[in-house]
Amino acid sequence: MSFTPFDLEYTQSLWEQKVDINLTESGVHPIRLDDLLGDDGEKVAELLATEINYPHVNGNPELRENIAALYDGAGIENILVTVGAAEANNVIMQTLMEPGDELLTQTPTYKQVWGLAENSGHTVKSFRLQSENGWALDVDELNAGVSDKTKIVAIVNPNNPTGHILTSDEMDAVIAAADRVGAWILADEVYRGAERLQEEETPSFFGRYDKVLALGSMSKAYALPGLRVGWVVGPPKMVDDIWRRHEYTTITASMLSNILATHALSPSVRPRLLKRTRDYIRNGFPILESWMNSQDGLFTYTPPEASAVTFIRYHLDINSTELMEKLCTDASVFVGAGDSFGMDHHLRVAFGQEKEVLEDAFQRIEKTLKAIR
Repeated sequence: MSFTPFDLEYTQSLWEQKVDINLTESGVHPIRLDDLLGDDGEKVAELLATEINYPHVNGNPELRENIAALYDGAGIENILVTVGAAEANNVIMQTLMEPGDELLTQTPTYKQVWGLAENSGHTVKSFRLQSENGWALDVDELNAGVSDKTKIVAIVNPNNPTGHILTSDEMDAVIAAADRVGAWILADEVYRGAERLQEEETPSFFGRYDKVLALGSMSKAYALPGLRVGWVVGPPKMVDDIWRRHEYTTITASMLSNILATHALSPSVRPRLLKRTRDYIRNGFPILESWMNSQDGLFTYTPPEASAVTFIRYHLDINSTELMEKLCTDASVFVGAGDSFGMDHHLRVAFGQEKEVLEDAFQRIEKTLKAIR
C-alpha cells in the first residue's frame, strides 16, 4: 500500500532540534506559563489542586463555551475539542470521505488533509492561489475542479504558507462551488486573530453555509502550541459523528490543557494574547522585508496579510529542499522548503521572533546564499 509522508512535519522532526535558529515554526514565539497566568493567584492555586484525571472527552463545557463565543450562531453543541487541529483534520477525513469521493484543495497549502486523502486512496484535485496575482484565488480553477464526486473543498484561511486572507467575494466563490455539488467545506482557520494589517478578525466560513466544518487551534494566534488543543465547529449531528472517531484516536486532550485553554480564551485574557501575537508579527515582518529588499533582487514576494510566515520565491538554481538542508548544515538556520507545499524555488520563512534572533538568522542565511551565488 503506497504511503505519502507528511513532508513538512517530517523535515521539522529531523531538523528543528538540531539547529540554532528555527524559522519553520509557523506561530510566534511561544508564551511562558507564568506570562499566561500573570498575577492570577486563584488560577495558580486551581492548577496546583487539579486532579490529573480525564476531562470531558469532547472538551470541558466552559472551554467549549469560550470557543463557541468566537463564532456567530454557535453554541456548545457545535464544538468538539481535539488534540490540536491535526487530530481534527484526521477525524474529519475519517468521518466524511467514502470510497470514490474526491478532495478539492487549494495550493499552496498545509498538506495534511491532502496526504490523508491520498493515503486513503482518494483522488485529490487542486486549485491555485496565484503567485503572480498577489496569491488571489483562481476562481476558474476552483469551479473546474468540483464534480459530483467532490466530498470536501478544503481551505486554509488565512492561508499557510502565503498569509493570504480570502476576500468576501473569494469566500462566496468557494461556497457557491461547494453548494453546486453538495460538498462540505473544511475550513482550517487556525490563523484567525493573527492578522498583520487589520484589527478585525478574519471572518469564519461557519454560519455562511450549512455544510461547514471550521477548525481552530491554540497553536498559532495564541502562541500555545504545546497545549495541543484544537477544535471543530460544525452542525451538531456531524460534530457528534466526528466525536465517535475522536474516541478511537486520542480519546481526549489532557485535563491541564483544557484548563489552560479555557483560561487563555476567557474574555479577560484572550485580547492580551492576540495583541502579543500581532505585536510579534507586526514587528517581525519589517525586519524580514528590509533584509529581503537588500538582497539585489534575489527574492520575489507578496507581503502576508496574516500569520507569522511568508512564502517567498528565490532566484537561484537550486532545489528548495537542497537549499533548506544547506541552510541547516551551513548556517544552522531552519526554514521551510517550498517542496513541502508543492512549489519548488520557494521558501516559507517565519518571522514571529525577537529582533535579535531574526537579525542573527538573516546574517547567517545571507552568508550561505553568497557562497551559493
